Amino acid sequence: MELLHLKKLDLANKKVFIRCDFNVPMDEFGNISDDRRIRSAIATINYCLDLDCAVILASHLGRPKGEVVEKYSLAPVARRLQQLLKRHVELAPGIVDDATLKIAKELPRHEVLLLENLRFEPGETKDDEELSRKLASMADFYVNDAFGVSHRAHASVHGITKFFDNEHKAAGFLLEREVNYFGKLMNNPVRPFAAIVGGSKVSGKLEALVNLLPKVDKIFIGGGMAFTFLKQLGYDIGASLVEDDLLQEAQRIMDEAKKAGVKFYLPVDVVAADKFSEDAVSKIVTAQEIPNGWMGLDIGPATVRLYREGLNDVQTVLWNGPMGVYEMEKFARGSSKIAHFVADSYATTVVGGGDTADLVQRVGVDDEMSFISTGGGASLELLEGKVLPGVEPLMVKISEEA
Repeated sequence: MELLHLKKLDLANKKVFIRCDFNVPMDEFGNISDDRRIRSAIATINYCLDLDCAVILASHLGRPKGEVVEKYSLAPVARRLQQLLKRHVELAPGIVDDATLKIAKELPRHEVLLLENLRFEPGETKDDEELSRKLASMADFYVNDAFGVSHRAHASVHGITKFFDNEHKAAGFLLEREVNYFGKLMNNPVRPFAAIVGGSKVSGKLEALVNLLPKVDKIFIGGGMAFTFLKQLGYDIGASLVEDDLLQEAQRIMDEAKKAGVKFYLPVDVVAADKFSEDAVSKIVTAQEIPNGWMGLDIGPATVRLYREGLNDVQTVLWNGPMGVYEMEKFARGSSKIAHFVADSYATTVVGGGDTADLVQRVGVDDEMSFISTGGGASLELLEGKVLPGVEPLMVKISEEA
């Protein structure tokens, strides 16, 4: 898949609209607790500024549901951007109101304008054509550098692209890197290739698992989703999280893995607790005999050893989803040990965004990973083999390449 390149656009002295993903976590005081997504956009922004462009940045933050909610203002993002870019960043009063449109129209070269939270506009999540048109009217060029939201058909990601021809739109450096990395991973990995798939539910990862089976050599299952597979095997899983309506799907995945010669690993022991709480009573039990009323909340030490052994010879690792309830220290050990092992390996290691990115950062091994995606949902849809709504309009069509 080839994307429209930013470097092929004639940007000099023009106005550029860059859709970024500044949906960053905040602490209780409204301070940014992780600015990775902001830092990831700096290369594209600086490239445009170096070509004497006026730059209009746009992003969402949280889920204000079409209303102006002060705690979701992008003011903290504007301050952090100012520090990183080492230049003034003006925060617009709104998104497509008259005052903001006027500031955008008069924005001088080398200046940066950040629009307020796009999701203050109800039309953003509805891919509204009128909102798309107004956003497009602000600039000569459109650049999408927001991989984390490119699986959404929203006005600033999808609708806006209809108002720019192929000479006036492109993928930013971050978006291009993400799409290319996952493309190479799925189509031409160095083998053996292993996928570690965790998280709470099979339903959220079902299509990704089905799509991964013909491509990988080994799959390691962890997190709450493991119990649907274990129950299907006839194990006594107590009160652990299970999706009874997906038991047959779980069987189908295990059957397909066997048929394809893919080694399919499930937990052999778990850390079980009498309730879902940090102060719960917990003990290590085999996966077959979780006590009645107890629930498995992390993989056990024997599973960690088994998974390490299985991962020993792999050359490429894709990790999407934690091995347990890593937010609670008591049930974070399994995820933490796997994270350290993967980080220390000589394999190419790719972390699929979301909770897994948060996990490896908490453990302090984020710098040891080969690649950490900025988008959990978007990376999952790429793994499912889907074309993202925000990426499709930026693809070079085969007929154009010929």
